[in-house]
Amino acid sequence: MKPHILVVDDDPALRELLEEYLGDNELRVTAVANGDAMKKALDESVVDLVVIDLRLNGEDGMQLARGLREKSAIPVIIITGRQEEADRVMGLEMAADDYVTKPFSNRELLARIRAVLRRYQLNPTELSHATSETKRRAYRFAGWELNVLLRRLTTPNGERVELSNGEFNLLLAFCEAPRRVLSRDRLLELSRLHGAEVYDRSIDVSILRLRRKIEENAAEPRYIKTERGAGYLFDTDVDILS
Repeated sequence: MKPHILVVDDDPALRELLEEYLGDNELRVTAVANGDAMKKALDESVVDLVVIDLRLNGEDGMQLARGLREKSAIPVIIITGRQEEADRVMGLEMAADDYVTKPFSNRELLARIRAVLRRYQLNPTELSHATSETKRRAYRFAGWELNVLLRRLTTPNGERVELSNGEFNLLLAFCEAPRRVLSRDRLLELSRLHGAEVYDRSIDVSILRLRRKIEENAAEPRYIKTERGAGYLFDTDVDILS
């Protein structure tokens, strides 16, 4: 079955172009102009990836992408203006798996779509692991709860903590391998950050940001500990809630 791509852009000419080009390259494409149409498309059929323009007419594409991320794990590619570096960084921090800048070539967008789909695609050796993983609704450690389906972290007091897409994936990787030393390269692989340049610069920066959100004292971490020369250790028991 062809992967189903949902394109959200208020430019009718671009929607028509992408429908034709991506459709000619073994993808099923639905192209819509706004958030309401996006939600309707998501309700009516299974979507494998969403491409969304951040500069929609009368709507905040970033908010739509963030709302989508909070409710599902569907991968997202954002479209931004060439000069809008802040949008690209914020998009990757908060919601997106990748981005393209206008003007872009159809071939570039197709390549990025395929790359993101590959990162989410299951191979036979991973199938049994993934099947059991989908049954894990949440992880709990020291009173904290990481809800996998809602992509939401709550404190022991029940307060919600906002996580970027990268921070969520990183914490999920730790919860799946508690009390095991994970190298920087392994963390990048497990958290699927290797495709996003904002994180490739340094896994340590992402670790520091996450520590500031879950540690009482980020300078003396209780949970995410540094193993010098080896990587990081999530030093706490983790319970799986199914």
